[in-house]
Amino acid sequence: MNYVLVAVLGLAAGVLSGLFGIGGAILIVPGLVLLAKLPQQSASGTSLAALLLPVGLLGFLQYYKRGLVNLPYAAIIAVGLFLGALVGAKLAVSLPDATLRRAFGAFLMLVAARLLFF
Repeated sequence: MNYVLVAVLGLAAGVLSGLFGIGGAILIVPGLVLLAKLPQQSASGTSLAALLLPVGLLGFLQYYKRGLVNLPYAAIIAVGLFLGALVGAKLAVSLPDATLRRAFGAFLMLVAARLLFF
């Protein structure tokens, strides 16, 4: 992969992160919407706050200026991310690649179905 493609990849990831609050947000945003009953925009802003350094600082500030960040939820999520990342990484490296890929794909399909149909 050349540097231009890497730069485009980074830019696209940054745009999507700022737009949708992605990163760890693939879990956080649907969780905040479905479980904490936050509005989608507030869930995205809160997710960015939780992933603040370095992922979402500028995106977080845009949501925060508009009052779309729940700071207590973001702080609680950040603690869980810290601990969960250690557990998740240990589990991921112990699983075969195909198993991990299938599990992630199934998780994404369940989240998508829930958001689209319920």
